[in-house]
Formats: sequence, structure tokens, C-alpha cells
Amino acid sequence: MKPLVIAAALAAVASAAQAQSPASWTTPTAPFRIADNLFYVGSAGISSFLITTPKGHILIDGGMPGTAKQIEKSIATLGFKPADVKVLLNTHAHLDHAGGLAELKADLHAPLDASAGDRAALETGTYPGSEDAKFLNFPPVKVDRVLKDGDTVSLGGEVLTAHVTPGHSAGCTTWTFPVKVEGKTLQAIAYCSTSVAANRLVSKTKGPQYPGIVADYEKTFAILKTFKADIFLAPHAEQFDLEGKRARLGKGPNPFVDPNELQVRVAAAEQAFRQDLAKQQEAAR
Repeated sequence: MKPLVIAAALAAVASAAQAQSPASWTTPTAPFRIADNLFYVGSAGISSFLITTPKGHILIDGGMPGTAKQIEKSIATLGFKPADVKVLLNTHAHLDHAGGLAELKADLHAPLDASAGDRAALETGTYPGSEDAKFLNFPPVKVDRVLKDGDTVSLGGEVLTAHVTPGHSAGCTTWTFPVKVEGKTLQAIAYCSTSVAANRLVSKTKGPQYPGIVADYEKTFAILKTFKADIFLAPHAEQFDLEGKRARLGKGPNPFVDPNELQVRVAAAEQAFRQDLAKQQEAAR
């Protein structure tokens, strides 16, 4: 396909996606350092994280369709070369976190590593179980390395571990990796998501979003309760108080360091899941 045709197709998908989404999801925001070699390069509402190394960089999540150039500009604003991104990673295959991956991959020539459970969604650019909802579509992107639970991604001395935490998507992937803060090595977690959002947990007419989705959520909550992390990162800005923490950077201890936040967020998400499940079960009677 010719570049102009690709650009036109991307623009059409981006326009449709933006029309159905909150403005903050595509609104640019200044990139910044969270700690050491960990940077925020996403939009005002949707996270993308850059981990830099002497051998190149790792980018987690591609944002909405049409925001790839924003992410590339943010990387450059921080003083890094977008072309030095050597690996693309994804937390989950929904348009707001995978929508820009195809364009990023084409621009940066970096391979995409993603879970087996999300491969089909990424490579078709659809929301499995809601393929008829065209506004949820995004530009498809080829997965170069298929990951399973516990696989690692290594570059320039940095090692990220993939934890498959399904439910929000069939291959939802939570990433853990070390980060230095004031000379101490701490554990960071880029949490996938455990919200129900548009997912059908039960349904009389269409069935669940995908077979086994409720059991997957239950399994994921059990797994996440065993995790410990000093720095909690999430795919949506409001899920980890991005703006509040950014405003406090440099005014005392690093506000992104909070060993309790992961479990507080997981507990709240589980409570919300159980409420949504009860509502959907009642509606399906």
C-alpha cells in the first residue's frame, strides 16, 4: 500500500476514534521524567511510557489512532531520538492503547512484542466480541514476538517481565521492571487494567465478551494481590493521579513512589468489578 493511502486510512480511523472518545485521550501534554530512565510520553489522558537504555529504548503502549506523531515528538522533546526505540510493547489491545502502534512501528522500524491472548485483536485491529462496533477499531499491527506469562524483554541492561493478567482483554499484560530512585533500586509496575469498561461479563443475547472472561478477572485479581510495587503506573492518567503527582515532582520525595498504591487500586477495581458483575447478572435474568 502506498504511503499516501496508508496516511489517509490512518486519518480516517483516527477521526472516527476521536469522535467517540474523551478529548484528553488525544490532547498533547508535556513529556517528563518520572524517575531515572523512566519517562512519560503519552497524551493528557492516555499513558505511554519510555524506558531508556544505552542500547536503545523501550516504549510501552501506542496511544490512540493518530497520536503516534505526538508520542514521537515527546520522545524528541526529552532529548532522545525516536529512531532509537528498539522495542514496542503493549498492555492491552484496545484502540486507546494500541491505536498508534501501527504508525509507530512503520515510523520507528521497531518490533512489537505482545501476548498470545491479544495477538488476534492487534493483528485485526478489532475489539473481540464487539467486532460490529466499528468505532472501536484501530489500525492493525503485526506482532513480531508472541509472549507468554513470565517472558522477559531485555535491552541495554534493562529487563521487563510480562505478566498476563487477562479480563480487561484476553491477553492483558502487566509489566514489571526495576527503576532507580535516589540511588535505590525500586520495583515499578505498568498495570494493564482490571476495569470492566465495555466488556460483557454475562449476556442473554450475545454471551460474554469472550469465553471465560469472569474466571479470567477472578484469576487476575488473585495474582495481583500477590504483587508488590513501589511505583504504580496505569494506562489512563486518572488511574494513577498522573497530574497530581506530576505537580508535586521536585517538591519533596518522589510522589510516584508509593508502595501501597498498587493494592489500594486493585482492591477498588475488584469492588467495582463485583458491582458490575452483579448488575449484568441481574440484567441477564
